Amino acid sequence: MTYVEDELRSQPECWIRAASEAPGYRDVLPAPGERVAIVGCGTSYFMAQAVAALREGTGQGETDAFAASEFPHGRPYDRVLALTRSGTTTEVLELLGQLKGGTRTTAITADPHTPVMTAADETVVLDFADERSVVQTRFATTAVTLLRAHLGLHTDTAVADARTALAAELPQQLVACTQFTFLGRGWTVGLANEAGLKMREASLSWTEAYPAMEYRHGPISITTHGTATWMLGEAPEGLAQQVRATGGLWIEGGLDPLAELVRAQRLAVAVAAHRDLDPDRPRHLTRSVILAP
Repeated sequence: MTYVEDELRSQPECWIRAASEAPGYRDVLPAPGERVAIVGCGTSYFMAQAVAALREGTGQGETDAFAASEFPHGRPYDRVLALTRSGTTTEVLELLGQLKGGTRTTAITADPHTPVMTAADETVVLDFADERSVVQTRFATTAVTLLRAHLGLHTDTAVADARTALAAELPQQLVACTQFTFLGRGWTVGLANEAGLKMREASLSWTEAYPAMEYRHGPISITTHGTATWMLGEAPEGLAQQVRATGGLWIEGGLDPLAELVRAQRLAVAVAAHRDLDPDRPRHLTRSVILAP
């Protein structure tokens, strides 16, 4: 079993622990009414998109998500929340340094022995969700679970659905597809972006991701026999029928959307195996991007 496969299978237990620990971090995570920016790189940026939409959608405060390198310094925020598994990513550390003393910052990380511990004003350490793999799985979803719990949005159903996502067989025709499109709505747009990234990283797949209502505005033109379109969350009316009419494979996301992401992680590993690739050694990637001065 690869590192990534072993780690993704531990997610239900990680989610349970994160949800139970969330109340202890109430004072360092965004409070209702705060204007917040959530930042990250790669997977963490897509998780930031999901959490920002969740927080703002529940009326807890205006919330934006940015790649750390694209943070708009002209905008005022009460708090900047950084997601960084390694705690060493150059763009995140540079941004936290620039904000020091001006904007309150909190970082969620997996490693308490890294520069982010002093770069941020406050930290949350999810070391039990750290990973040996380059390809992120459990740290990303555990951070989202912590924040869903903090927002009062985590339920036991998410954990049960994650167990279902790990136990159910993937359709064989899905593994053999040549192109994959992931769709989301609201907070699941970020999850769709992340599902596409997992497929690219682990299996070198041709993948795309869109807000579901945008799929009709051009992207559906590539859908045909041998392609798959996967919906994370509730699909727009009539879209499934339109995709099936092209001959493409439609995957309905009936589980909690975060559990659907677990299914997509499993697909990435399965497609890698189908193509005789090692998902623990993704091409051109390292566990953390550290730029030389």
